[in-house]
Amino acid sequence: MPTLLLVRHGRTDANSSGLLAGRAPGVGLDEHGTAQAARLPRRLAEVPLAAIVHSPLQRCRETVTPLSESRPGVPVHPDERIAECDYGEWTGRPLSELAREPLMQTVQRYPSAAVFPGGESLRAMQNRAVDAVREWDARIAAEHGADAAWLACSHGDIIKCLVADALGLHLDLFQRIGVGPGSVTVLRYTAERPFLLRLGDTGDLSGVAAARQTAAEASAPGQAAVGGGA
Repeated sequence: MPTLLLVRHGRTDANSSGLLAGRAPGVGLDEHGTAQAARLPRRLAEVPLAAIVHSPLQRCRETVTPLSESRPGVPVHPDERIAECDYGEWTGRPLSELAREPLMQTVQRYPSAAVFPGGESLRAMQNRAVDAVREWDARIAAEHGADAAWLACSHGDIIKCLVADALGLHLDLFQRIGVGPGSVTVLRYTAERPFLLRLGDTGDLSGVAAARQTAAEASAPGQAAVGGGA
């Protein structure tokens, strides 16, 4: 199956000031986030991309713009299913203030039970995001072959829940995963199992092609004994 590069959008003023931006309009990249986006084409220069998919929110559009402009032949698709969680009444509030809300303990300790007032549950967020990337992955495989690579630009909680799903972790453990703004996480889905190839990478990505091959070899029949082995 293809290789998925999950990009968290670049830094925003909301990130640096401790606000829960959510789906609030007008949240764009700050100066540092703009620089992170500008470095993305160089970081991915050696990785051929079959498609770019992104959350429709402004900060994700701005993050993929330099990359898409550097590769005019690569199709770009917005997808609502990888948009930020709908935090409802929590949207736009300071995280320091939200930390005093009783619901925050649920969000941090038992996120599978968390439902945001006037918004959605974290379970619903994970379900839509997993459905989206797996559908896109199958589409990329059908149109471009199993060796293709594609990119999805989304948000921290979305990427964390996708990593948790790939690793077979319960959603209640997804808060143990960290991905910073501007980072790249790499997943490869195979017939045997998903592989996590990179997590929150902020450096050079030229080795992704080799990592893809390693994952392909590891998933081939006979490469490992059932239950482990050398």
